[in-house]
Amino acid sequence: MLSIIGIGLVLYLLYQYYSPPHDSLCYINSTINCDASTKGELANTLGIPTGFYGLIGYIIILIASLKEWKRVIFGVATFGMLFCLRITFLELFVIKSICPICIACQIIMFIIFILSIWLLKTKQELSH
Repeated sequence: MLSIIGIGLVLYLLYQYYSPPHDSLCYINSTINCDASTKGELANTLGIPTGFYGLIGYIIILIASLKEWKRVIFGVATFGMLFCLRITFLELFVIKSICPICIACQIIMFIIFILSIWLLKTKQELSH
C-alpha cells in the first residue's frame, strides 16, 4: 500500500516536471513548493528526471512485496533512503527550498525501509 501511495506522489512530481509553469497544489510560498525540485536544479539526476528514480523504486518495491522478495525490498528501500537523504540535503542546504511532496515521498520511503528491516529480522528469527 505504501508503494502505491509513493507511486501516486511521484507521478504528481513527474506531472509537475513535464507541465508548463502554473499554480501548483504544493506551492505554499517561495520557500515551500515543488517548483525548485521539479523545475530547478534538482529536476534531473544524471540527465534523467529525478522523479523517474522514485517511480522505478516504488514499482520495484510493489512487485517485490507481491512476490515476497524481502531482500529486494530492503535493497531498494536502502537505496531509496540514501537517495532521499541526498535530495533532502540539497533541498535544505543548497537550494534552500522544501518540496512538500518530496518530503511525503521521503517519509514513505523511510517507513518502507524500517518495515523492510523488520521483515528481514522476522525471516531470520523464523529460520532459526
